[in-house]
Amino acid sequence: MSEHTIKATSRNVEGKGASRRLRRAAQLPAIVYGGKSAPQAIQIEHEQIWLASHHEWFYSSILNLDIDGKVEQVLLRDMQRHPYKQLIMHLDFQRVDASQALRTKVQLHFLNQEKSPAGKTSGVVITHELTEVEVSCLPKDLPEAIEVDLGELAVGAVVHLSDLKLPPGVELPALKLGKEHDVAVVIAKHAKEEEEGDAAAPAAAEVPATKAAKKDDK
Repeated sequence: MSEHTIKATSRNVEGKGASRRLRRAAQLPAIVYGGKSAPQAIQIEHEQIWLASHHEWFYSSILNLDIDGKVEQVLLRDMQRHPYKQLIMHLDFQRVDASQALRTKVQLHFLNQEKSPAGKTSGVVITHELTEVEVSCLPKDLPEAIEVDLGELAVGAVVHLSDLKLPPGVELPALKLGKEHDVAVVIAKHAKEEEEGDAAAPAAAEVPATKAAKKDDK
């Protein structure tokens, strides 16, 4: 697992006015919480976070948060963006304990789709039902992403959560909730099947309405 460090400084003044002043100075207000320590307000250079936000590791890796020279391990838990400007408004970081399992979402990387039997078959649509999954693991085992090799994907095949090959020490909490939570991750089917399914949905929806209308006539 690669290490990534974010440099920050502590701040004593909070509130909307203080946050606006920080942003005008190209600084970003943030907070770090969790663990045995009290929540701490911090500030970070906006450019540093803006550049980091373009990398997948920023969202799913354990980060080394260097606050005034003291390093804590954290996970990004929330990021608020400006509705239309290219600005990040606020960040929430959660401290992690090396001895305790954590739960967070990890991106899925789909490999070899074009080389698969389904990918080489004309008229077949391959849909990615999920692009990320929630995992549970110790901080040291947290992967930046989970690879899904679709090299053998056949026409009509469905890849479920239980089919994913997980790194050592990583679990999917959803699979402990029952078979109904073993949802599809990837589906490969003919485009005609997809069109027929879409066409059937409105027809099915019209049946109850028709029955209801007949009841009202009586």
